[in-house]
Amino acid sequence: MENFLNRYRSITVLLLVIFAQLVLLAMQVRNGQDVPVIRLWTVTAITPVARVLEAVRSGSIGLVRNYILLHDTNDENHRLKTDLDRLKIENIFLRNELNMADRAKALEVFEKTTPSRTLAASVIGTGAGTISKVFFVDRGSVAGVERGMGVITPEGIVGKVTAAYPTASEVLLITDPEFAAGVVSQKHQTHGTLKGQGTPVCKLDYVPPEDKVDPGEWLYTSGDDRVFPRGFPVGAVTSVRPGQPFQEIDVQPAGMQHGVEDVLILLEGAHQPIPETPPANQPVYLAAPLPAAAGGSGALAVTPSASAGTEADKLREQYKAVGDAQGHKFGEGLPGSKPPDFNLPLPSAAGPKTTPAQAPAGQAQVPAAPARQSGPAPAVQAQTPAALAPQAGPAPAPRAAPKQAPADQSSPPPRTAGPPVAPPAGRGGPATQPAQPGR
Repeated sequence: MENFLNRYRSITVLLLVIFAQLVLLAMQVRNGQDVPVIRLWTVTAITPVARVLEAVRSGSIGLVRNYILLHDTNDENHRLKTDLDRLKIENIFLRNELNMADRAKALEVFEKTTPSRTLAASVIGTGAGTISKVFFVDRGSVAGVERGMGVITPEGIVGKVTAAYPTASEVLLITDPEFAAGVVSQKHQTHGTLKGQGTPVCKLDYVPPEDKVDPGEWLYTSGDDRVFPRGFPVGAVTSVRPGQPFQEIDVQPAGMQHGVEDVLILLEGAHQPIPETPPANQPVYLAAPLPAAAGGSGALAVTPSASAGTEADKLREQYKAVGDAQGHKFGEGLPGSKPPDFNLPLPSAAGPKTTPAQAPAGQAQVPAAPARQSGPAPAVQAQTPAALAPQAGPAPAPRAAPKQAPADQSSPPPRTAGPPVAPPAGRGGPATQPAQPGR
C-alpha cells in the first residue's frame, strides 16, 4: 500500500485538489430554487439510505409491539366482551326486578285501599292465536282462585278467570270478542255492556239512541254481571256515533295501557260508590295571575272588578268604565246618537275625571248647563261662544255678558239679581245689543 501511494502520489494529490475545488464550487453555486448544489447532492445521496433505515426501524418496533408485548391481547379482548355481556344481562335483570318491586308496591297500596279481598298474581304466559286474547297467571285453585272471578289492576279491569288449575289460572282479556261486562257511565249514569273486538279498543253495546254518553266520559263497572263489583274503573269513551238500534261507542280500556304483568284476582268483591270526578292524572302547576295594571298613559286602567272572570268579562268592565267616564249610559242612547270613544284612556283612581268635551288647556271651559242661573239666562248663553273666540281691537259690548255666566267653578258666582247692564250707546250700537227678556 505504501509503495502504491508513493508511486501515484502526484496523481493522488491532483485528484484531492480537484475534489476540493469541486466541493468549494458546489458550496458557492446555487440552483434555480436558491439551494446550494452541495446540499442538493448530499440530500440526494443520503435519502435512499435514510428510507431503508426507517423501514427497518418501524418494522422492528411493530414486530416487538404486536408479537412480543401484546401476545395476550386477543385473550384480554375476549374476556372484556364476556364481562360486558354479563353486565348487560345483570342490568336488564335489575331493571326488571326494580319494575317488579314498583308494581308490587302499587298492588300492595291498592290492596290496602280497596274494600274487596284480592290476590296478587303474575303473568307467566299468553295464549296462542290472534283473535283469542288470554293469558295465564301463577295462581290457581290451591290459592283459592275459582272460575268466573274478576281480574283487575290499579288502573282498571283486565279480564276474568275462565279456567282455574291447581297451580295456574287462565284469564280472558277484556279485548277478547267473547268478553262482556256490565258498565255504567260516570256523568249520565247510562248503563251498557262492554264487549271486546279483538283489538286494543273495546265497544259499549246496548245503549239506546235516547241515552246520552259524551266522548271522554269515564265508564265504571255497574255490578250487574255479578263478576266485577260496582265502582271499578273501566276506561274512557273515545267516540260516539249514532246507530240503529243502538249507538256505536268506542272505549279505550284503562287497565291495559301500561301492559299486563302483575294483576289482582278478586276473591271477594265489594261494591264501591262511583266517584264524581274521573281518575286524576299528574297534578299541573299553575302560577299566580298577573297583578292588576295601574292606569298609565296610553293604556286602559284595569279596575279591581275586572281582575276576576274571563277575558270577555274583563273587556266588558273596561268598556263600561270608559262609557261611565264619558257620561254615556248603555242601552239608553237613541238611534243615531254618538257612541263613546273607547280609544281614550281611562282616568286614574286619584285624578279628575275627564270627558271628550273637555276644552284644551288655555281656553275657558263652558259648562253644558250653567248653575244657579236665573233671569235672562238665554241671552247670556247665546253670547258665550262669541266671548270664547279671540278678537282684535276694542272689545265690543257683548263681551260684558259672559261675566254673568260661570266660566269656571273656581270663579266667583255671577250677579243675577237684576237684568244685564246695557252697553254704552257709543260703542256697541243697537245691532249688537243683547236681546232683553220681556218683563
